[in-house]
Amino acid sequence: MGHPVAPPSSCLIWFNGLMCSGGLRFSHCSELHLDSALHTAMGNTKSGAVSKEILEDLKLNTKFSETEIVQWYDNFKKQCPTGRITKEEFQAIYTKFFPDSDANTYAQHVFRSFDANDDGTLDFREYIIALHMTSTGKTNRKLEWAFSLFDVDKNGYITKNEVKEICGAIFKMIPKDEINALPSDENTPDKRADKLWKIFDKPEEGRVAEGEFIQGVLEDDNALRLIQYQPVK
Repeated sequence: MGHPVAPPSSCLIWFNGLMCSGGLRFSHCSELHLDSALHTAMGNTKSGAVSKEILEDLKLNTKFSETEIVQWYDNFKKQCPTGRITKEEFQAIYTKFFPDSDANTYAQHVFRSFDANDDGTLDFREYIIALHMTSTGKTNRKLEWAFSLFDVDKNGYITKNEVKEICGAIFKMIPKDEINALPSDENTPDKRADKLWKIFDKPEEGRVAEGEFIQGVLEDDNALRLIQYQPVK
C-alpha cells in the first residue's frame, strides 16, 4: 500500500494520527493534526477571534489550553476561511490519504461521528472535540469516539447490523493482498462482524451500550484490531 499523500486543498487536513490507521489508532501515532476543516457558527465572534463562550467550553471539555485553542483557531481560519467543511469536502480530502483503496464509505462514517449537531458540516468546535477525542492519550476516550463511529443511527446503542456496516466500510479500505493474509475467521466483513459481536456476548438482535462496548474492547486482545484498519507496514 502506498504512503498517504497530502491533498492540494486550501482547506487542508493533516490527519497525522486519525489517518494513519484509517480513523483510529491506539498506539504509536502522534497527535492528530487537522490543520483546518471546521468551525462553529460564530455569530458573536469579533475580528476573527474565537468567541469567549466557545473558548471556555473547549477549555472545560478538552485537554487543550487557551493558547492552543486560539492557535488552532487561527490556523483553521487561515486554511478554511468559510468556517465550515461539508461532508463532500471532508470525504474528498479523506480519501486522498488512501489512494490504493476505497475510503469513501468509511469517510462518510467518520464525518457523521464528528458532526455532533447533524447539520451536514463540521465547525470549529466539532473539530476541536474530534481532535481531543482521537488524540488524547486515554484509550477510554478514543473508545468513546470508536463507539460513536459504530453507533450509525446515533441512538446510544450498537447493533450487529451497525457492526456489519462499519466492518464493511473498513474492508473497502483494505488492499486485496492484505485481505488474503487475514485469518480465515475474519477475512470477510461478515466474519469480522461475527467475531467482534461475540466479544460482547449479546444475542443476534441484541444491542450494546457505550460502557459495554468499551469494557468488551478493553478486555479482549483481538478487539482493538477488529474495530479498525491497521495498514501493513
